[in-house]
Amino acid sequence: MEDSINEKIKKHIDKKSLIAQYAASQIQDNDFVFIDAGTTTLLMTKYLKESKATFVTNGIAHARELSANGCKTLVLGGILKQSTEAIIGLVAASNLQKYSFTKSFIGTNGVSEKQGFTTPDIEEATLKSIAIEKSFVSYILADSSKFNKVSAVSIGSIDSACIITDKCPNETIKKLTIVKEVTE
Repeated sequence: MEDSINEKIKKHIDKKSLIAQYAASQIQDNDFVFIDAGTTTLLMTKYLKESKATFVTNGIAHARELSANGCKTLVLGGILKQSTEAIIGLVAASNLQKYSFTKSFIGTNGVSEKQGFTTPDIEEATLKSIAIEKSFVSYILADSSKFNKVSAVSIGSIDSACIITDKCPNETIKKLTIVKEVTE
């Protein structure tokens, strides 16, 4: 079973914060942005105070933080997954299909050469895949603990998104997509 958002947020917090801060710096005022439910993406919202961009999210905590920061925020409708506080399901997927994003920021549970980006839940994977497909540029936010791990469901191939990480231990992945390693 997948850890809850409260359990996940405590893991690798320093690395996730660096990744989140860099990811937030990639957003411009005229962007239309999808922010996926996840712990690193949640940390990212703390760096988006008074952003003029427009945000769409499937994360309850994300929407709350973005709104509190004065950001224009749209929330997908659908089923609330209690453990991750992500909105999932057919309604959410259908809503997401209607948008065209300039950028999307996606969390993942695993990054590998062969299987690409993966996550344990089919419904969350569906939304992540749609967001990548509907974005001009997609970023996967993955701390170094996610590399060479595979979860049950594919989100997309390794070349479907840029990776923002603290450290990419796999040199082949660096040849297959854009990888930004952020350090202090």
